[in-house]
Amino acid sequence: MKSFCIRVGVLAFALLIPAATVSGQTASTMSVASQQALVDEYCAGCHNDDLRAGGFSWTELDLASPEANAVQSEAVIRKLKAGMMPPVGIPRPDAADARAFYRALESGVDSAAADNPYAGAPELHRLNRTEYANSVRELLDLDVDVSKLLPPDQMSGGFDNIADSLAVTPALVQGYVRAASQISRQAVGDTEVAPTMSMYTVPKVFNQVRHIEGTPLGTRGGTSVVYNFPADGEYTFKVTFYHDFITELFGRNLPQNLQGQEIEISIDGARLAIFEIDPALGELENILTTERISVTAGEHRIAAAFIKKFDGPTEDQFRQVEQTMVDVTAAVPGLIGLPHLHTLTIAGPFVVTGMSETPSRLRIFSCTPSSSAEELPCAEQIVSTLARHAYRRPITDDDVEFLINHYRAGREEGDFEDGIQMAVQAVLSHPEFVFRFEKVPSDVRPGTNYRISDLELASRLAFFLWSSLPDDRLLRLASEERLRDPSILEQEVGRMLADDRATALADNFAYQWLRLQTVKEADPESLVFPNFTRNLGESMTRETKMLFESILREDRSITDLLTADYTFVDEILAKHYGIPNVLGNRFRRVSLTDSNRFGLLGHGSVLTLTSLANRTSPVMRGKYVMEVLIGSPPPPPPLVVPPLEEAVDNQVVRSVRERLEQHRENPACAACHQMMDPIGLTLENFDAIGQWRENDGGFLIDPSARMYDGTELDGPISLRQAMLDHSDAFIGTFTKNLLQYGVGRVLDYRDMPAVRSIAREASGNGNRFSEFVLGVVNSVPFQMRRADDIPTAEQQ
Repeated sequence: MKSFCIRVGVLAFALLIPAATVSGQTASTMSVASQQALVDEYCAGCHNDDLRAGGFSWTELDLASPEANAVQSEAVIRKLKAGMMPPVGIPRPDAADARAFYRALESGVDSAAADNPYAGAPELHRLNRTEYANSVRELLDLDVDVSKLLPPDQMSGGFDNIADSLAVTPALVQGYVRAASQISRQAVGDTEVAPTMSMYTVPKVFNQVRHIEGTPLGTRGGTSVVYNFPADGEYTFKVTFYHDFITELFGRNLPQNLQGQEIEISIDGARLAIFEIDPALGELENILTTERISVTAGEHRIAAAFIKKFDGPTEDQFRQVEQTMVDVTAAVPGLIGLPHLHTLTIAGPFVVTGMSETPSRLRIFSCTPSSSAEELPCAEQIVSTLARHAYRRPITDDDVEFLINHYRAGREEGDFEDGIQMAVQAVLSHPEFVFRFEKVPSDVRPGTNYRISDLELASRLAFFLWSSLPDDRLLRLASEERLRDPSILEQEVGRMLADDRATALADNFAYQWLRLQTVKEADPESLVFPNFTRNLGESMTRETKMLFESILREDRSITDLLTADYTFVDEILAKHYGIPNVLGNRFRRVSLTDSNRFGLLGHGSVLTLTSLANRTSPVMRGKYVMEVLIGSPPPPPPLVVPPLEEAVDNQVVRSVRERLEQHRENPACAACHQMMDPIGLTLENFDAIGQWRENDGGFLIDPSARMYDGTELDGPISLRQAMLDHSDAFIGTFTKNLLQYGVGRVLDYRDMPAVRSIAREASGNGNRFSEFVLGVVNSVPFQMRRADDIPTAEQQ
């Protein structure tokens, strides 16, 4: 993969890591006596058999053989790496000594693990909804909304691709069968399809003043959807609008230059119909439906959007919230209440006129029989091609015979295409498409590791980097047993990271690791934060994913996630941050001049998802940094937690800092809050939706704090530096999550030597993103599996 220059500061930090010494000793040579002296001086006063602070005594851990109690050793390593021990106010060793100590523990554990590495044995691995949808797209060139076909996947360890959480129930199996039936009909086409209706609703919190992505230029608001038309035929399109509490349509009493509001319906950018809206009509009268319109089969982009009647910025007087429409600025001159789209409904086909060649049909029908004698050979060719990709392996005669039997059943009820539709349905519902099987060779003894096959490696690689099926090149290399060659495997990783499908790492891995899905659930109070809309929340999420993807594409150091002096914004996000000269909904890369905004700690997504509806939450922000970014969550709270004193009627009676200080006076709360609160307080200049501020309800914000390791903090910049000072913890957390996502199982203490090995190798290469991916792919947990009480190949 193409190499990129690494910033001098990051490189300098990476070079410092192996140079750390303790009294002239490297971490790997720190004597047991020196380790014991450090424990006696700084640790044993609390962690002894009498006090057992945190439930741990150093008498449980033999420093000469830390691997003998690896569970406790890993807990100590994690705490020291993050700087969490000793606690604030207790004397602590200097940073170099602490670093050398935990690395000596690591060395002991890792040396023992090298002789018996843990490969893990994931459960039967079902494709999750994302992987299923991506696989259907790769197989049939068809985008499907699986959220309407399959239930949500459960999460474990922060991800939804973990094998043991992807349960299989009879109802779920039936769901896959129904999904296969519906998808196969969409892919092949159905000239006997009955008319159906699909309704798309625009959320009330979605701002409709600006241009919406996917709608024609020169429009504002509305919605844009990709719809799969099942056949050539006649369809209708219906739109409805939001009304206020007295049933009048938004748009009444518009200024003269904004009279005559119009909405157009378009297909693939071409206008199908246009309507003028009469704001004097009631809700029932403002349901507009087109005449029947001829549309060809296949996927088309349908948009319903208002013709833009103004130039320059325009403020919408209606702030939309989930419960109601609230007019908060009616008395302010110059603001308007433009019409807002509520629903778009597509209905049909009412008359079927034929079946055009769609991308899906071109993908499926690799041949077309011209006589009845050619039908069976053609069907065998079609099902063989599909099955090889779907099952991710060379197919057998039995595979072909199974699918041909389904083809024959469909052919008896209809024509050749009906037979193929039944065969496609059988492919999509087959266990080898829905599940990732990894068979244990019969000669492997239980309790031993074995290398997975090249074909299984190809599947692991594709679902790790693409969340989808392996492509032809991967399958060919795997079938030839060449994928195991380290040089070829490295070339394939580079090729796959350069492929557009690698955006799955941002869309799935980063999205879930950073908990960005929580932004969709954010509902800031409209009267406190009237500028927050669903559009803004989506832009925040997209900004963070695009930063992650830029680090992937440019092969940057992963510490750039904390230090990046650039970001990606559209107009509404730029306005939110106070960044000038950004217009339109196109995202573009911008340089940041305010270092408070650098990296993830300055992203609106992170700041919003760690806030409450009406105020910031230093506790949530501190917990997020510790748990998600440093990988050392605070202790669990007591069973009964006294509530933090809140504001009354949205009027702050005391600053958040004062209320937290009072909260920490309770001994039951102090242990956790003295670690979380200082981190969160440094981010108080960012409000609950990520805007910079100097005051909070009349109180001047004081972002100073003292971190749990004693570091003095005074805002986001100092917090970021403190995290870089403990970058071992951030890098280790990133590595652990990447490996966990890659192998699809929750890691435990036995996997930590592999995590550290990957991180060490990457640190020698500037912590570049590709080095971590290669480290995961080359690791024992990724390429091997342990045969622990697993059925043999004959039993499966």
